[in-house]
Amino acid sequence: MAMNSILNADDIRKALDAFKAADSFDHKKFFEMVGLKTKSADDVKKAFLVLDADNSGFIEEEELKFVLKRFAADGRDLTDKETKLFLQAADKDGDGKIGVDEFTTLVHE
Repeated sequence: MAMNSILNADDIRKALDAFKAADSFDHKKFFEMVGLKTKSADDVKKAFLVLDADNSGFIEEEELKFVLKRFAADGRDLTDKETKLFLQAADKDGDGKIGVDEFTTLVHE
């Protein structure tokens, strides 16, 4: 499944363009811009499954670094700082990875 089967391709493009600069990524604004924030819990779970590249049931730090590429192939890599901040914001139980419930909570914050 591709992100553009869940979200509007134009919204994805605008969001990726808005965060092209290094250290500019803001997950709250990004989720709002791509339209994920207003999606149902089922659609958010589908997006989670796309982001969980290794199908482990979690989004680990290494997968987070490439999260924008899961929205579009030409998305940039997140910087180490952005990756750590993103993980810190989502990882409520402190296990170093993001589960589907944590992701859903983060998207709808």
